[in-house]
Amino acid sequence: MKVAVVDIKGKDTGKKVELSKDIFGIEPNDHAIYLDVKQHLANRRQGTHKAKERADIKGSTRKIKKQKGTGTARAGSIKSPVFRGGGRVFGPRPRSYSFKVNKSTKRLARNSALSIAAKNNNIVVLQNFSFDAPKTKDFKAILKALDLENKKSVFVLNGQNNNVYLSARNLSRVNVITNSDLNTYKVMNAAKVVFVEEALEVFEANLS
Repeated sequence: MKVAVVDIKGKDTGKKVELSKDIFGIEPNDHAIYLDVKQHLANRRQGTHKAKERADIKGSTRKIKKQKGTGTARAGSIKSPVFRGGGRVFGPRPRSYSFKVNKSTKRLARNSALSIAAKNNNIVVLQNFSFDAPKTKDFKAILKALDLENKKSVFVLNGQNNNVYLSARNLSRVNVITNSDLNTYKVMNAAKVVFVEEALEVFEANLS
């Protein structure tokens, strides 16, 4: 599959690149995508939730009434969950939600997501560019030229470029990353995946 290379003004440069069939042209595996996205979201959870159970409630341990003869149920502690202000039954405790997904499955998931994006013409190859200084206005001009102003997009760079990153940092719908940070979730969560030309070459070389 060939994709035209465009410049930062959205104009065709006349150059085309051939997308690797092993990355952008495979049969998508929906279950692999599901597992990888599920793991990504699970790893983002802090897992610091905590509710007070009866052992954590501050209060007297005195038996609140005699055992027999009251005509009501036995009660041994004011901290019992059956009383207002008592501890919670089986409340949440701090835990880790992370789980393992094999590297081969994660690679299959990412390639599946990229294949879906390529099939839907959501892969954009952008001519190499850079900014002399961070300027959000200049980055917004690129988004407008690529018709991405009101769409979620992820820009994939070959290496860390602080000027480009800082220019896009205040834009909520834009995510600027390096090719080593591209994952299934970011591809599936974006309307368009924009590869800088040199980033695409290195990305395909690393996975070939």
